Amino acid sequence: MRRFFLLMLTLVTSLGLFGQPSKQTIYLYPEGPAESNGLEGKEVTIDGGRVCDVSNPRMEVFLPAEPNGQVVVICPGGGYARLAVVHEGELFAEWFNQRGITAAVLYYRMPNGHSEIPRKDVLTAVEIVRSRAAEWGVDPAKVGVMGFSAGGHVAATALTKYTSEQNKPNFGVLIYPVITMKEAYTHGGSRTRLIGENPKYKKVLEWSLEEWVTPKTPTCFIALSNDDRGVHNSNSTLFYDALYANKVPAELHIYPKGGHGWGFNGEKFAPYHDEFLASLDRWLKAVK
Repeated sequence: MRRFFLLMLTLVTSLGLFGQPSKQTIYLYPEGPAESNGLEGKEVTIDGGRVCDVSNPRMEVFLPAEPNGQVVVICPGGGYARLAVVHEGELFAEWFNQRGITAAVLYYRMPNGHSEIPRKDVLTAVEIVRSRAAEWGVDPAKVGVMGFSAGGHVAATALTKYTSEQNKPNFGVLIYPVITMKEAYTHGGSRTRLIGENPKYKKVLEWSLEEWVTPKTPTCFIALSNDDRGVHNSNSTLFYDALYANKVPAELHIYPKGGHGWGFNGEKFAPYHDEFLASLDRWLKAVK
């Protein structure tokens, strides 16, 4: 009788665990990246979950119990100096999983003046996600990117400067993103770390992503706060205007308060948190 009881307890425990979300770590370059960004410090985590000096980029892939086919590659922000992987990464990944959406938090490398490195990392991540689609229950035609602040620039780079159908996202979610490198509206720290102290104007235009929107740019959801003093609101509106001009379907939400960097649990953004998530949830269900 005791053996039967233990067997049943094991079975019930196993059934309780079955179907729970799981997580995988996927390195973008298993043998290490081919190029260096010139940063040689050891990767460290500081200040409540912000990661510095990523040298071997990777994805933390959150797999839902019942995947609905969608997947989002999440690019945390941090001014191209660090990655806010908790409130602009993991917490959103868990929220996505609750809705059946697979989520991959991208630990991309900082540019340190090597402008192409974040783009290479995010495009490689999109390619890997598509290559694992069957394994993860993902539809290759439902691959999105999401980015916050400077991570928004990374995500928007994938949307506008993809190099093939294999690494082109199907949709984008941009939260208080850095978009332009033009001096009047850019985020100074992000600009300096991406393109240097005194870039030529050609370089400025190369990484001002509103200039790279075309009718083939994927559909976007954009959200920010009216009182954002960290990244000028024109970054979002310039990108939205470019999408509108090119007849790309887009949705723009400007909330009254919240400041910059609210992520999943920003205190000042709390009055609009549920409204924001409800709008994003509705949009994701409708996006094609």
